[in-house]
Amino acid sequence: MTFSSSLFVLLFISRFLENSLLNAEVKEGEILPPTIQKLMKGYNKYLRPFFDNGPVTVGMSLDIASIDTISEINMDYTATIFLRQRWTDERLVFEGNKSLSLDGRLVELLWVPDTFIVDSKKSFLHDITVENRLIRIFPNGTVLYALRITTTVACNMDLTKYPMDKQTCTLQLESWGYNINDVMFYWARGNESVSGLDTLKLAQYTVEDHYTSVSEAVYETGNYPKLIFHFELKRSILYFILETYVPSSLLVVLSWVSFWISQSSVPARICIGVTTVLTMTTLMMGARTSLPNANCFIKAIDVYLGICFSFIFGALIEYAVAHFCTLHHPDCNNALMYGHHMHDCEEEMNGIVTTIASNSSRLKRRKDSPAPAPTPTATGEPGLAPSSPTTSEPKTAEVPPELFSRCAKNISVLRKILRSINCCHVENPHYIDNYSRLTFPLSFIFVNLLYWTYYLYF
Repeated sequence: MTFSSSLFVLLFISRFLENSLLNAEVKEGEILPPTIQKLMKGYNKYLRPFFDNGPVTVGMSLDIASIDTISEINMDYTATIFLRQRWTDERLVFEGNKSLSLDGRLVELLWVPDTFIVDSKKSFLHDITVENRLIRIFPNGTVLYALRITTTVACNMDLTKYPMDKQTCTLQLESWGYNINDVMFYWARGNESVSGLDTLKLAQYTVEDHYTSVSEAVYETGNYPKLIFHFELKRSILYFILETYVPSSLLVVLSWVSFWISQSSVPARICIGVTTVLTMTTLMMGARTSLPNANCFIKAIDVYLGICFSFIFGALIEYAVAHFCTLHHPDCNNALMYGHHMHDCEEEMNGIVTTIASNSSRLKRRKDSPAPAPTPTATGEPGLAPSSPTTSEPKTAEVPPELFSRCAKNISVLRKILRSINCCHVENPHYIDNYSRLTFPLSFIFVNLLYWTYYLYF
């Protein structure tokens, strides 16, 4: 087939399609009322209103029918909304005092704004039993266009205080192809433009606040009008208290029961410790199933479960320490003898230090005292004085000061080591359980006070 014949076939097909479209428009025009036919005469739906006379202003209002799901895993929410848009089209002005309510399918004959939801992941227009669209034209050329849409919108969540968190989500409306020189968006009634949230009932959240704002979206192709609806959601914590916080706290209390069981009952105490640790691990894994696996979030519930797990594991370690001390010190007499032995060692060290110090001071005094003068003998010649018992003693070896100071330091370090060993020693291993009965509950109460104060008020 030559190029000329191919071109002839394409021209024939285009002419055929054009005639078909014209015939369809004529048939549609035949069934329209005279008023609509007059309005549609010469109307071009591909040109916006006030094409050469500035931008067209579009007023928006929303009615939130329902918020179906709020997902922390996907960080989005699904809502069903009624979106209403109003604008004025000077080409649709007609005489009369009544508005014209048209079938939604006639929207294909009119110009409508190219509004879209910015952060929408998926959306659809309800079409049961027909497409849920409304068109109403007023005598002054104002057009009301309403839609019923279900959309899933992304919502960036900060889960660091989960489940005591508050999330602020948005619903953003923009124009796709018309910039601010062609179309301007505004909220029809300010903050009152959005309704339905006051009567909305959610499973885990309550709507605390909502407001609207007007902005501009800046892209490489220009600045586009944007309307933003903000709403703040506060999570209800009662479910998590009953589901997670109370069971984990009871597990911690259950681990303390082992403090009142005899240390000789090894199977009973080990069974309680291991059972509570495994149950707590299962509870921690169950609490993470409904949350994102991102490691960037250390959530409040993770902190509390970690605290409970630490106390439960600490109770198990406490019995291991107490049992170890019991095996090495089976009775209190040996423990008392060990204490006396450590005391005698410390006294012996103190005696050595005292002896060295006294010898050093005596040598220092002897060195500083002047030598005795020689006494004359019977012949008149100087001689030595008769020896006394003191002077006849052998002369003690002189100790250098450096050696003395080094010895004193070594003895001081040894004394500290003996004291530390004595502190680590438990005279009666049964005291460990007695101390744990008091320290574990008090510590847990104190940590709970810090936890709830921080996450509720800061």
